[in-house]
Amino acid sequence: MPDHQHHHPEPADTGAVPAIPASSGPSAAGHHGGHEPGADHDKHAGHSVAMFRDRFWLSFALTIPILIWGHMLQSVFGYTAPAFPGSQWLPAVLGTVVFVYGGTPFIRGAVSELRDRAPGMMTLIALAISVAFAFSVAVVLDFPGMPLWEELATLVTIMLLGHWIEMRSISQAEGALAELAKLLPDLATRVDTSDGREQLTDIPVAELRTGDIILVRPGSAVAADGIVKSGQSAVDEAMLTGESRPVQKVEGDRVIAGTISGSGSLRVQVTGTGDETTLAGIMRLVDQAQGSRGRAQALADRAAKWLTFIALAAGIITLVTWIAIGAEPAYAVERMVTVLVIACPHALGLAVPLVIAISTTIGAGSGLLIRDRRGLEEARRLDAVVFDKTGTLTLGEHRVVAMLAAGGESEDDALRLAAAVEGDSEHPVARAIVASAVDRALEVPGAASFEAMAGLGVRAEVEGRQLAVGGPNLLRDLAVSVPAEFSTFADAAAGRGEGVVHLLAGTDIIAAFAVADAVRPESRAAVERLQELGVEVIMLTGDAQAVANAVAAQLGIETVIAEVMPDAKAGEIEALQRSGKVVAMVGDGVNDAPALAMADVGIAVGAGTDVAVESGDIVLMRSDPRDIARVITLSRASYRKMVQNLWWAAGYNIVAIPLAAGVLAPLGFVLSPAVGAVLMSLSTVVVAANAQLLRRVEL
Repeated sequence: MPDHQHHHPEPADTGAVPAIPASSGPSAAGHHGGHEPGADHDKHAGHSVAMFRDRFWLSFALTIPILIWGHMLQSVFGYTAPAFPGSQWLPAVLGTVVFVYGGTPFIRGAVSELRDRAPGMMTLIALAISVAFAFSVAVVLDFPGMPLWEELATLVTIMLLGHWIEMRSISQAEGALAELAKLLPDLATRVDTSDGREQLTDIPVAELRTGDIILVRPGSAVAADGIVKSGQSAVDEAMLTGESRPVQKVEGDRVIAGTISGSGSLRVQVTGTGDETTLAGIMRLVDQAQGSRGRAQALADRAAKWLTFIALAAGIITLVTWIAIGAEPAYAVERMVTVLVIACPHALGLAVPLVIAISTTIGAGSGLLIRDRRGLEEARRLDAVVFDKTGTLTLGEHRVVAMLAAGGESEDDALRLAAAVEGDSEHPVARAIVASAVDRALEVPGAASFEAMAGLGVRAEVEGRQLAVGGPNLLRDLAVSVPAEFSTFADAAAGRGEGVVHLLAGTDIIAAFAVADAVRPESRAAVERLQELGVEVIMLTGDAQAVANAVAAQLGIETVIAEVMPDAKAGEIEALQRSGKVVAMVGDGVNDAPALAMADVGIAVGAGTDVAVESGDIVLMRSDPRDIARVITLSRASYRKMVQNLWWAAGYNIVAIPLAAGVLAPLGFVLSPAVGAVLMSLSTVVVAANAQLLRRVEL
């Protein structure tokens, strides 16, 4: 049994425009696993990008005169700074301002970490700048040594810059939520026909209620989820589903709040508002994913915690060692401060959360909603992907899947004539023939004298010809002689579990149509792509073996498990896992919920019409099976970036800490605290830049 379970939060029925969920932050604990002290701690709680930006620029401005009038640059470059009354106090006064103003966020963060019993990077930074400040004040009060005002100011300024870059990077990645919220218009045009006349009224979106009719003008955003009652338009759903081409919407089709109508206008009956909309559901899932903790995040957190203890111990050992061998107290303190600064696990703390935020945003922009980070992490290890058939590999709707025409008729002519005859029928087979003609963009002629013949079929006059459509009963009733080619066609279709109907002109068969649940056009490419990735594709269905085998043969699927009841699917998944496979289950999230929960990675499809499908770790906005390969590609790319970042963030300390402690001092190589701060910040920049490269991955 996998170590993750799924929960299903119920959306609140507020009727209000969805607000951006309160983000728990990339480092927040998810809904898996036990709680540990500090697990929910966010080092930037209460901080903002603007706060770090403003403090950086002021601290930077104050650091320049500190460096000019300080001892370090004057000694290195051999100049004397201009003197004026009190100029000797300038580094101390401005350094104190930088410490108090620029260092406050780090000190507050350290207090929070210590209160949570989870010392981390804020604790290290606060300790480093506090020691430098206290020592410098002591020197000003006649303690022997050189003050560290320049090092203190430079350290605070560079730390502020590093945190500004970090928060800006993460906020940009998480900005997907804000962008989604902007998709909704402020006003909606409600259509009122209560007095027999159509009246249009612009009202706030928050006042819309289920059942209202709204007008969506050309180029306008849809204000709420609903069903088209009249009109037609090509709707741009790219921001929500990742579908680049506009989707044609006609009467009876669903539309999603936030999507953009093309050149046509629509009258839409509202089915969901506020927190009930697809858009609100997406925002909840994106926020949940960015706050969930995967195994890589847990590893990074443990590494950062241990690195903090190692840094503290190394700092103390460095101080004691240098004093013991007779170094000046100022030098010993400087070495300790450098160790604390350079060992700060800042890059380590950013390594995984930034990749999480970026990969989640990339996924959402491609129609892949990641509910649980563990599911995306596990996807890179998949050995097998198990597809439910109906509605996943197939459309879940009947279509004409094969046809045979005779008597000089082309297949398209035969189909359009049959669609004309069936136009007024509500029978599922009739709907399949009409829908197939629409799919082929055929011009279906009008029909006259329509008549439904109970148990036999239908007939009508089309283009001056008396035509009929029906199955075996109609053929027997009319004593039709079936040509051999049509008998062979019908037998082959029956062997595949497909139904067959015939188009007749009088008593002559002019076409036969095999009707079945049609395979999605994208399914073949999806199977081939997964096989190229080295993943076995398995079909798991409750349909008859013959039907399943026929679909599998079309798609190139070798392993078929058929005639399985919904409650037994989870057992089949468990059996595959016992054989040593890492398994993903792909289904509609309703009948397949137990199997989705049992799988190592549960993937629910069809969220474009119902984001409440929350049985899986990953939810696909489109019912496109090709997105499974995109999930695996994103998983593998994200994992590579996490590993690269973790190695860089932790690995450079192996070299940096000994250098900071002064092991090469006898050779004349010494790192100052300021240089240590620069190196530490550069490691953060490298990690942030490497994570951003994830955006170049082609899914």
